[in-house]
Amino acid sequence: MNTRDILDRRFCVAPMMDWTDRHCRAFHRTLSKHAVLYTEMVTTGAIIFGDQERHLAFNDTEHPVALQLGGSNPEELAKSCQIAERYGYDEINLNVGCPSDRVQNNMIGACLMAHPELVKDCMIAMREATQLPVTIKHRLGIDDLDNDQHLHNFVATVAESGCKTFIVHARKAILAGLSPKENRDVPPLQYDRVYKLKALFPDLEIIINGGIKTLSDSETHLQHVDGVMLGREAYHNPYLMADVDHTIYGAPSAEVSRSDILRNYVPYIEQQLSLGVPLNHISRHILGLFHGVRGGKQFRRHISEQAHKPGAMINVILDALDKVHEEPKKD
Repeated sequence: MNTRDILDRRFCVAPMMDWTDRHCRAFHRTLSKHAVLYTEMVTTGAIIFGDQERHLAFNDTEHPVALQLGGSNPEELAKSCQIAERYGYDEINLNVGCPSDRVQNNMIGACLMAHPELVKDCMIAMREATQLPVTIKHRLGIDDLDNDQHLHNFVATVAESGCKTFIVHARKAILAGLSPKENRDVPPLQYDRVYKLKALFPDLEIIINGGIKTLSDSETHLQHVDGVMLGREAYHNPYLMADVDHTIYGAPSAEVSRSDILRNYVPYIEQQLSLGVPLNHISRHILGLFHGVRGGKQFRRHISEQAHKPGAMINVILDALDKVHEEPKKD
């Protein structure tokens, strides 16, 4: 039995390929101290045979942070868990939701929903290899395997491994005919099926994901499930996370402005620049900070036009900030 599963997953930021890298997570941590952050999916092959430091290193300020793994070989997943534990992650999550052709061809992602016994074996191997909590993220179903009977059997089978936390994207995945982007929009959201899953398995921690856009929506979902996971909205409109600690976790309201958040992030940017990280690798994650604010478009345009240039430094960010006209907080 895992002994370190003390994470409060009431609010999580989803793993998103090409988005939730270490710089994104460091930025999100300036917005919320309590939200659980997830890495991009990293395959077992990349960890075992690739550049571990590039794939696994992260900043201590990111905690609590979970590594999402992609794979279907129990031995390789176990080895990856052992390596990840040495890096200090707080959780390891198995991806059983990605619908892309590339990962399907390697038996990774949503296609694994057709193989619950294999997923159970993977989870057993992972749990035996680490003391970290091991969780799973999956869809409601795939293709024709999209009824409650199959979903409930999948969850029941995987739960036999001892896994207690299921993050459920409230859509099916269509593995042939839709792109990964279309799979995030075309299959209809079915929140009621996730609620039903929680009612049927009350002892499991059920986290709901898919199409959630506001903290008000999050509070509604939390009346039925144990946690919410936001993806694209948290990335494109990150300021909503500034109220997560107060609204979701009950912490005192910080009343922090967007400008203050960016200034709090500046020391991290400067540190990374000193290590040779190009500015645009970092700045792309902050483009949505002033979403809906006067001057926000000019802020984004200035960074987009200047941050990619060789030798771009912190003044690009500070000059962009000068273009914003943020209304002061009212007492």
